[in-house]
Amino acid sequence: MTASATGRPGSGSSSVAASATGRPGSGSGSGSGSGSGVGYDVIVVGARCGGAPAAMLLARAGYRVLMLDRARFPRDTLSTLYIHQPGTALLDRWGLLDRVAATGCPPITSAMHRMGQVAVEGAPTPVHGVHVAYAPRRYLLDTLLAKAATDAGAEFREDCRVTDVVVEDGRAVGVRWRTASGSGTDRAALVVGADGMRSVVAGAVRAETVREHPPLTCVYYGYWEGVPVTRFEAHSVRGRWVGCLPTNDGRTLLAVYFPQAEFEAVRRNLPAAYLGGLAAAAPELYERALAGTRVGPLRGSGTQRNFFRRAAGPGWVLVGDAGHHKDSITADGITAAFQQAALLAAHLGADLPDPARRQAALERYALDRDRLLAARYSDTLALARLRADRVEARIAGLAHDPAWVQAFFDRAAGTGPDLVPVPGNRSEEVPA
Repeated sequence: MTASATGRPGSGSSSVAASATGRPGSGSGSGSGSGSGVGYDVIVVGARCGGAPAAMLLARAGYRVLMLDRARFPRDTLSTLYIHQPGTALLDRWGLLDRVAATGCPPITSAMHRMGQVAVEGAPTPVHGVHVAYAPRRYLLDTLLAKAATDAGAEFREDCRVTDVVVEDGRAVGVRWRTASGSGTDRAALVVGADGMRSVVAGAVRAETVREHPPLTCVYYGYWEGVPVTRFEAHSVRGRWVGCLPTNDGRTLLAVYFPQAEFEAVRRNLPAAYLGGLAAAAPELYERALAGTRVGPLRGSGTQRNFFRRAAGPGWVLVGDAGHHKDSITADGITAAFQQAALLAAHLGADLPDPARRQAALERYALDRDRLLAARYSDTLALARLRADRVEARIAGLAHDPAWVQAFFDRAAGTGPDLVPVPGNRSEEVPA
C-alpha cells in the first residue's frame, strides 16, 4: 500500500507561524512537570485512538502539544480491533498504514454477514483508493499511534493520571495530574479530552449528555488459535450475534453478543454462555472453535453506553469515546475516533492562537462531528437490538441484487464521500 504524501510527518510543521502561547510552534520542548507556569498550545488527555492522532496532527501543524495517559505503553485494552476502510484510509493519509501492516496483522479485504438463513458476501467500495481493513491488537496499534505523535513533536507522559481540569472564568486553561512521584499542573490554550467513555475531562467541564439510549447488548471476547479466518464474519439469530476476524500472531477474535438484560446471567455462567451463544448464532464456527484453542481469558463488557456528549466548550473539546460512545457491535469505535481527530485538526487549522477564531472552529467541529456520526449511531442501535429475524425477512428478496449488496457493505463500513467532512461540508449522512 502506497501512502499519500499528504499529512506525512513534518509536512505541516511550518504551517503555524506562532503558537497559541506566543512562542514559535516547534512542537517540542519540555513541559512544566511541576506547575512552573510553562504552557502548551494543546494538552491532550488520553493517548489511544482518539488522543494520539489528534496530538500527532496538531503537532504536525506546528503546535506545542502535551499528551498524557494514565497507562504505560504497550498496554492492551478491551476492543473489537476492527478498523474499517474510512479508518485505514486515514492511516494511509497520515503515513501510518504501512506501519500497521508491518505489525504482521493480516489485511481484511472482504466480509460475510449471515442473518438467520440469509447470507451476503462482498466488500466495501475503496476509500481514496484504500480497499483493506485491519484488526491489529490494541497494544500494538496504540503504541504505534503514540509513537507517531511523539515523532511529530508531541511530548508524551505515560503513567500520568489527569485528576481535574483547571477552569478560570468559565474557561478550561489546563489540567491537574498525578504520577507515582508527585503531582502538578500544566496549562494550555486548549484541553482535548480523549480519555474514554468515563472521561475525567468531560466530567470536570460538565459536558452534558445531549443524546442517549440505554445499553442494548453485552459482549464477551476471546482470542483463538487454530480457528483461521481471512475475512470479517458476522453471524446473527434473534438474541445472539457473533463476530469474528483475523488479528496478529495467527489468532482469531471471536466476539459473542447477548441482550443487555442477560448480562448477569451470562457473567455467572462463563464460558458455557459464551460457547452457547456461539453455537446458536454460528454453528459451523462453533465446531471450528471446539477444534481450536482459546488463548487467555474471556473478557467482556456490560456497560456499552450509547450517547453523544456536548463536543466542545470554552477552552475544551472531546474526541473519541469521551464525546461519543455507542455499542461495539458495529466495531466503529476506532474508525470514529480517527475521524474525529482528523475533523478537529482540519477545523482548528491555524485558528488556535486566536481565542475567538478558536472557539468558532470548535463550534464547527461540534456540528460536523454530530452530522458525521449520526447515521452510524442509528444503524448501530438498530443492529444492537439483536432482531436478526426481522432483518432476515426484510432482506430475503434483496440479497441477490448486486447493487443492494454493494450498498449494504458500503453502509456497514461507513464509506462514502463524507469520510471526513472539511469545514463547510454539512452533509447529514454517509450515503448507502
